[in-house]
Amino acid sequence: MPIQAIDHVQIAMPAGGEEKARAFYGGLLGLTEVEKPANLKPNGGVWFRQDGLHLDLGVDPDFRPAKKAHVGLLVTGLNDLEAALRDAGHEVVPGAPIPDCRRIFIFDPFGNRLELLERPSPA
Repeated sequence: MPIQAIDHVQIAMPAGGEEKARAFYGGLLGLTEVEKPANLKPNGGVWFRQDGLHLDLGVDPDFRPAKKAHVGLLVTGLNDLEAALRDAGHEVVPGAPIPDCRRIFIFDPFGNRLELLERPSPA
């Protein structure tokens, strides 16, 4: 099969949401912002890269949040992250149990649904 992996994921956001994106994805979730190529900067948005994860937030002039579709982000320290999200005023919704995984759902500042998952470390 010629497909090797997912290169990146793009999440839509409304125009002018860059600072909210930085505060949430960079500040709360701890992702590292990278500079967009000069030719794409006029489009707005923010890019994040971390340990092989490429997450882009792109401006959609007809923005509608993704309420069901979502990105699943594998994390460590889910309990601490959940507490930080609650402290920042974000609703946390427990995910239905699945084997060897704890998961929660949250919404970014634009209303997009995200899944945060933590798997136990191998013994």
